[in-house]
Amino acid sequence: MAEDQPAGAPRTLPIQSATFTAEVNAEIRRAAATGIYDIRGGGAKRRVPHFDDLLFLGASVSRYPLEGYRERCDTNVILGTRHAKRPIEIDIPITIAGMSFGALSAQAKEALGRGASAAGTSTTTGDGGMTPEERGQSTKLVYQYLPSRYGMNPEDLRKADAIEVVVGQGAKPGGGGMLLGQKISPRVAEMRDLPEGIDQRSACRHPDWTGPDDLEIKILELREITGWEKPIYVKIGGARPYFDTTLAVKAGADVVVLDGMQGGTAATQDVFIEHVGQPTLACIPEAVRALQDMGLHREVQLIVSGGIRSGADVAKAIALGADAASIGTAAMVAIGDNDPKWEAEYRRMGTTAGAYDDWHEGRDPAGISTQDPDLAARLDPVEAGRRLRNYLKVMTLEAQTLARACGKSHVRNLEPEDLCALTMEAAAMARVPLAGTDWWPGKRGQDF
Repeated sequence: MAEDQPAGAPRTLPIQSATFTAEVNAEIRRAAATGIYDIRGGGAKRRVPHFDDLLFLGASVSRYPLEGYRERCDTNVILGTRHAKRPIEIDIPITIAGMSFGALSAQAKEALGRGASAAGTSTTTGDGGMTPEERGQSTKLVYQYLPSRYGMNPEDLRKADAIEVVVGQGAKPGGGGMLLGQKISPRVAEMRDLPEGIDQRSACRHPDWTGPDDLEIKILELREITGWEKPIYVKIGGARPYFDTTLAVKAGADVVVLDGMQGGTAATQDVFIEHVGQPTLACIPEAVRALQDMGLHREVQLIVSGGIRSGADVAKAIALGADAASIGTAAMVAIGDNDPKWEAEYRRMGTTAGAYDDWHEGRDPAGISTQDPDLAARLDPVEAGRRLRNYLKVMTLEAQTLARACGKSHVRNLEPEDLCALTMEAAAMARVPLAGTDWWPGKRGQDF
């Protein structure tokens, strides 16, 4: 017993360190025992300023709201109007982000195509090439052109409705992807021209260019291959959004896809996911500023991804200057990922529904992030596609509801003036006023 503690007094327990938490100590012990870094899927789990820290300023006297039962609020978006002969028009301002066959099962890719098509929007191939299931069910399919070039061929480029040149990803800007051997099935190996069952790590940069001048040449090459018909997207991670957006547009991009650090991934180092990149909220104004400085805002479309979960998130991203939002992790949840009905199996793997992130291991009981034929067969692509369609419908209705409340006849008419922030950090990142004021940190022309 401590000398300064009276006899019979209840013992005061030591305070847990805020730096060396139980989770930090567990990771130190794991690293010491194994000698390898932690790999997982998903996005950042730390709390960062996000769309929840923004609120809409609904119309009242100074602005009139729209009557939802009588007045239209449109949601369509046209992507690729700058150079492409055949831009893509989607009915809703939400797309499905790139998730590869390999990371996901063929059934999951089919479900994404079915749900997106039923909702009137596009899906994206991801690394590893184009599957017949996805192309067959996707009325609008964006083909991702990645540093790995896995599965890339001119015929699939021509079959696509748009091409997305991936320079960076929000979960790992500056890093390449991973696909462990247990997920490299015979079909995946054939599509990617890889040995079956052997771990692979994708390159972190394209093999045939090292800068924006080379990117311009590559975009011209892709336009020639596809007869100048397809919109060319350039996807960047949320690291230096002003400069990356500027260079992508100067290289000839029709659309910029901006992925913040809350964006997910199939597999990478945990240290990447949690410690590289910027929050999505901080990236959007910088990308918009770049487009505005070039006089190309709205002429070059901006798609934002990374932590989009609801129609409110979509509406807020658009109000900050985006043209559309893209979902990946949320789409997986919609079709059945981390469903509590598989809780017993999650428990046997040492995790729980809602926290499962070992997508790289290929043991997903929901049949989504796996190549195990027995597990993949658990996912009904028709039913999963129906669920995704319903989710996209709800998101769109939510975005419309908020736009009408602000007096807007199209969701893309939302603007920063329709928003306020709840915290100083969110106000500074989004550059909208702190609630109850007309000021945000760093606002030009004011000195506080």
